[in-house]
Amino acid sequence: MMYRKYVWNLNTVNLNAVKGVIDSIRQPYIYGICLGLTTVVLTGCVTTVNRPSSMMTASQGPANPVAAAQARTGLAASFIQSGDLDAAQRTLAKALEADPRSPEANNMMGVLLQRAGGEANQVKAEEYFKKSISYKSDFASAHNNYGVFLSSQKRYQEAYEQFEIAGNQLGYADRAAALENLGRTALMLGKKAEAQEAFIRALEINNNSQVSRFELAELMLEQNRVQTARKLYDEFLKFAGDEPQSARSLWLGMRIAQRTQDSGRLEFLSGRLELEYPDSPECQHYHELLKSGAAWN
Repeated sequence: MMYRKYVWNLNTVNLNAVKGVIDSIRQPYIYGICLGLTTVVLTGCVTTVNRPSSMMTASQGPANPVAAAQARTGLAASFIQSGDLDAAQRTLAKALEADPRSPEANNMMGVLLQRAGGEANQVKAEEYFKKSISYKSDFASAHNNYGVFLSSQKRYQEAYEQFEIAGNQLGYADRAAALENLGRTALMLGKKAEAQEAFIRALEINNNSQVSRFELAELMLEQNRVQTARKLYDEFLKFAGDEPQSARSLWLGMRIAQRTQDSGRLEFLSGRLELEYPDSPECQHYHELLKSGAAWN
C-alpha cells in the first residue's frame, strides 16, 4: 500500500460494540458548521501480481506474453514499494511490450508516473489509468488509483466518481480504503451525508479503520451527538497506541472535552497542542477563542 499517512499498532475492539456505534450513527442527520481543517490524504494501492505457475525461469523465457506482463508487473510493484522507480519503469516497459493491453501493467505505470512527479509524467499517468480502465472496466484498483490521481489534481468530483466505482466493487481487497477515499472526497465536496455513509461502510468492512472512526467522530460532534463522537474518538486513540497525535486530532479531542465538561482532559490536550504544534491553524484558532470568549466550534 502507498500513500498511507498512519500505520497503527492495532488492539482488539469488540465487534458488537462497534456495531452499536454504527447503528447509533445511522440516525437522521443534523448538520453543524465545520471549521474546515480537514486534510485529505488518500490511499492508493500497488497491487502485486502473483507470478503464474506456468511461468518458466528467467533464463528459459516466459511461457506467453500475458504471463510475462503479469510477472513483470508484480516485480515492478516491488520496485515501486522499495522506491526504485527507475527499475520499476524499465520493468513495466518490458511488461507493456509483451502485452500492451494489460490492465495491471497500465495501472501500475500510472501509479509509477504519478509518484515520479513532474507535469509531463502526470499527463502520461492519466493516459495509463484511462487505458487500464478501458481494457478492464471493473478493475477496482485502477479506479481507486485514478481517483487518487484526480484528487491530487484537485478534480474532486471526478475523483469522487472513481472512488464510488471502486468502493462498490464487491470482492475488491482494498474496498475499505476506497470507501475512506470516497468519504474524504465527499467532505471536500461538501457532501456530508455521503461522506458519513462511506465511512460507516468502510468501518463495517474493516473494523480497524482509524480514518473512518476519526472522521465519523468529527461528523458526530458537528451534529451535536457528543457521546457518540467521544466513543469514536476514544476508540481511535486506543488503536493509535503510542503513535503521536496530529494537531487536528488534538483539536478534536479538545472540542469533545469542552463539550463534555472534561476540564482535565481539555487542559492536557491543549497543553500538548501548544507545546507540539504552536504554529498550527488549530492552535491559533484555540488562542483566538480564548481571547474573544467566542463559542467553540
